[in-house]
Formats: sequence, structure tokens, C-alpha cells
Amino acid sequence: MSALHPTPHPKERRIIFENISKPGYAADIDTYIANGGYESLKKAVTMKPSEIIDAVKAANLRGRGGAGFPCGTKWSFIKYDDGKPHYIVVNGDESEPGTFKDRYILHQDPHQLIEGLAISAFATNTRLAYIYIRCEFPHAAKIVWKAIQEAKARGFIGKNLLGSGFDLDIYVHQGAGAYICGEETALLESLEGKRAYPRIKPPYFPAVLGLYMKPTIVNNVETLCHVKHILRIGAAEYARMGTPGDGGTRTMCVSGDVMRPGIYEFPCGAVTIRELIFDVCGGLKPGRTLKAVIPGGSSAKIMRAGEVYKIKGKGPDGTMVDKDLPMLDVVMDASTLQSVGTMMGSAGVMVLDDSRDMVWALNNLNQFYAHESCGQCTPCREGSLWMSKMTTRMLDGGGRDKDPKTLQDIANNIAGRTICAFGEACSWPTQSFLAKFPEEFEKAARS
Repeated sequence: MSALHPTPHPKERRIIFENISKPGYAADIDTYIANGGYESLKKAVTMKPSEIIDAVKAANLRGRGGAGFPCGTKWSFIKYDDGKPHYIVVNGDESEPGTFKDRYILHQDPHQLIEGLAISAFATNTRLAYIYIRCEFPHAAKIVWKAIQEAKARGFIGKNLLGSGFDLDIYVHQGAGAYICGEETALLESLEGKRAYPRIKPPYFPAVLGLYMKPTIVNNVETLCHVKHILRIGAAEYARMGTPGDGGTRTMCVSGDVMRPGIYEFPCGAVTIRELIFDVCGGLKPGRTLKAVIPGGSSAKIMRAGEVYKIKGKGPDGTMVDKDLPMLDVVMDASTLQSVGTMMGSAGVMVLDDSRDMVWALNNLNQFYAHESCGQCTPCREGSLWMSKMTTRMLDGGGRDKDPKTLQDIANNIAGRTICAFGEACSWPTQSFLAKFPEEFEKAARS
């Protein structure tokens, strides 16, 4: 079964997946052009670069890779005429457990990415760009490279792009399959041929000292795809689709204990957790009840079913909200999820029913993070391994009374004490699982 369901849900508004949804749609350039492809790029080269950046800012496009940083603001950090070479690096190293949207885009509609990337390059005076794809996506790398050659042959990239006098070269680089390369500075180190150790910020902010120590923009695959649609439909219309500060649509990768897992695309803030699970995804498996939801990929803090959350801030309609809501009625929106102590992240929504052992689930994540730590920072290198060993021992019947507290102490001494956000990524699951399901860990500790 395709990850993208053929019939959209009534609440869906497919922009990123609009063409892919069409019967017989292919990844070649002729099909793309026949469906309106590269029209936004033609429009972009008639605009001033600053006008494009202003449009992206007005559209309230936030990064779709996990951090959610405003895209236009990131671009504006690059000084257009500073005399330095600029680079754009596309982060296609999709490795957050529960997330599988970018690979689908690369496979099914690569020219959408290339068009968005070309517009971004024109806006930021970037003449050389790299698309970094993890090695587990070998077919995607071949598809994208073929698409680059097709676009170059038609004049959409390369020398004198569309007669604009602007030159742009794009290359595909395959990573070695390390989770840490999803972190932007580790990705840059890898691209330079070095070990993927994240850089210290400051001073190594990519916009200042990025690839080859030159100004660099690192954007996620989906983020750049949205750029072409901002120019196509207009910044104001794009912004109205979402919530204040988070415009457009968001693709959600739903996995776990639901009847219809897959990829869905909604205007930002358009669905609650209840609607997503029980309406869009067809509910839980027969005879099961909901136990928990991880809303933003494996590093997002878990939410327990039945809990009531204090919502304070702007609601989906822009009005101020200050009320208590059951977990199921929480809106899937970046600011709302942040207000209840978790995050939208990469929108990798993992649903767990009452058949799931939370100690087992946490151990599964702990083993992943222990394996993927780059080892540069001692708290992360040692702590992630300790947490994995402890939860493995608890599952094997060797639990000790102090294990829950020890696990908590280890996690607390990783978060905020590492060079990059991997420290938080590996500690947040432990912190939240212990907080939300203390009885299961206390039981395992006594076994």
C-alpha cells in the first residue's frame, strides 16, 4: 500500500502531495511541467531576491525538519552581496524514527524539490547547492540525480538559468547513514568529508561559518518544496491556510497502532489528536484502547491518553486560549504542542495502544539513541548507553528499586549539557516516559 492514501480526507489540503495524488503521475520532468511545474521559478527570476525572501517571511513558513525555525528569517541571515560564495544544503538525511515524508517526496516528485531549491538559491545569491541524501535511500539518490540532469537540459538550472544571467549547479551527496547527520552542522562536517561531529554554536552558525566556512543555508526537503507554492498561490493565501506564525500545510507521518497508517497533509492546526487517530486514521485496532501518542518523532515527549493539558496561547483561529483540554482534544499545531510540554518536531506521529509495554517502548528508543550517539560529548556518549543498559536489564527481570530515579538522574544530566540537540533527543523520551507512566517503571524495578 502506498504511504499516501489515494482519496484525501475531507480536512486534508494537499499542496506538497497535490500532483503525487493524481492517477498516473510520474517523477519525470514532462509530467511535472504538464502539471504546472517550474512556473513559480519563472516568476521568481522576474522578482527582486529581497521580494522572494519577504514573501517567504510573510507566508510564515517554518522549517519542516524538526526545529521549526522561520525559513525566511534564516535566509535573511545571508548577506546577498557580501562578496563571499554562498551554499544551500538540502537536508535529505531523514532519520527520525516515525518520519518518512521526505523520502516519499524524493521518490515521487523530485522536481518539486529542485524548483523550490532553485528559487531559494536565486533569492540568496547561491550558485552551488548540495542535496544530502542518506545512504539508505539509494533509489531516491538516483531519481533526484536524474531529475537534476533533466532540469539542466531544459535550462531550469545550470548556466544562465532561464535567461536570467544567474548560474546554479546542484549535486547529490549520499551520507553514510548516521542519525547525527540530521543535525545541520554535523551534516556539513560530513559533506566536507570529515567525521560528523556537530560544531559548537557560536561561533559556527551555518549562516556565518557553514560549508567550507562560508555562509550556508541548511533546509529540509519538505521546507524547500513549500517555497514554490508560496509564489504560486501568494504569501497571504499561504499564511491564511495555517495558524498565526505557522502558515501553510504540514505533512504528518502516522504510524503505530492505527488502522490506516500513512502520510497525511493538513493545514497547520487543522486537526486535533482525536480527529487524526479516530477519524482520519480509522481508529485503533479492534478491541484496543489508546494508551499514548508521540506527536513529533521519537525525540518528542510522549503524551498519555486520559490526561488533561493546560492550553495557554493562541488557538488555531488566532484567538487567545486559556483552558484545560483532554489530550485527545489538543490541536496538532507547533505552538499548541509546545505549550503542553512536547513538540511538533518532524510530525512523525506514533500511536500506542494498551497492548504496549512502556518499559519496552522506551528501551527500544534508548537502544536506538545509544547506537546513534556520535560520541563527541561525554554526557551523551555515556548517558545514552547507560539508559539503554538499564532499561534492557529491567526488561530482562533484573530491575532494582532505584532504577527509575537513576534513569531520571542520567537523563537530567544529559539534557542541556551537549554541543548539539542530540542530548535532548535522547533524554526527553526517558524523562517523559518516567513522568507519564511511573507505575510501569516502578513495577519493572521491583521485578
